[in-house]
Amino acid sequence: MSTLSQHLEDYLRLRRGLGHQLADSARLLPSFVEHLEVHGTSTITVDTALSWVQRPDADPTSSVWLRRMTAVRGFARYMSGLDPETEIPPLGLVTFRKRWRAPFIYSESEVVALMEGIPGLIPTPLRAATFQTMIGLLAASGMRVGEAIALRRADIDWAEGVLVVRGAKFNKSRELPLDPSTVEALSTYALLRDRAVAEPSSPTFFLSRKGTAVIYSDFSVKFRELVRVTGVGSGSPASPRVHDLRHSFAVKTLIGWYREDQDVGALLPRLSTYLGHLSPGHTYWYLSAAPELLELAGARLEKRTRR
Repeated sequence: MSTLSQHLEDYLRLRRGLGHQLADSARLLPSFVEHLEVHGTSTITVDTALSWVQRPDADPTSSVWLRRMTAVRGFARYMSGLDPETEIPPLGLVTFRKRWRAPFIYSESEVVALMEGIPGLIPTPLRAATFQTMIGLLAASGMRVGEAIALRRADIDWAEGVLVVRGAKFNKSRELPLDPSTVEALSTYALLRDRAVAEPSSPTFFLSRKGTAVIYSDFSVKFRELVRVTGVGSGSPASPRVHDLRHSFAVKTLIGWYREDQDVGALLPRLSTYLGHLSPGHTYWYLSAAPELLELAGARLEKRTRR
């Protein structure tokens, strides 16, 4: 391990000890350290920070550049106490203006097309099965990608068909009842991964062929490539993203309730809890995510107005 990598571990350990989760920093900063080492330096400067932050592998109109810079600034402040030549990037160097973006709502056939397209893109059996099962779970549960990656085998109650998401966003944990078909798919994957990896080095449920945890960036890159290869969403004004699987789950759940003439207002807190939102107010946003959902909500309102 290099000296800079050791400093990074010390920094993350210190911040976690102070109660910070540091999900972005833990995921992003090892890549930044590697970037510095490739360029033959161990000192953080504004120029080296910008050259890494603004790499073309991320859309400059997204929040990725800002999240990268936020992580670097925190590490640079720490390193300035160890290396006086460290430059702390100033605030405002990278900005992001949040814009509402219409989500892509996947149909069941499009989710199937993505899953069926994986073997042609990923020849390694375990890796293909890992990505297939992850996509299926994201579509069936509305989990965040990071939550699926962090899932541990002990977090699945096979008998009850319940999955536990621990220490997720906002430091909240929750239980997710699953459809029996989803539990069966997870069980099938578990048997395959146990045959392929005898002694995994990671306790996570989803594994690489080396027995390590799945890397977020690797999964995201492959997902974008999968969308392109399968043609899912081609011609749509909203390009499909992996996070849209979560949007699709929420929208389909709400549509199902409307069609069954359920009291959506009373049930919405349940969906909010299931998704891990802070409050139902964050879940109401999904009402504008699909024309069919707006139409059903409008029809329900009109019906009540006529009474």
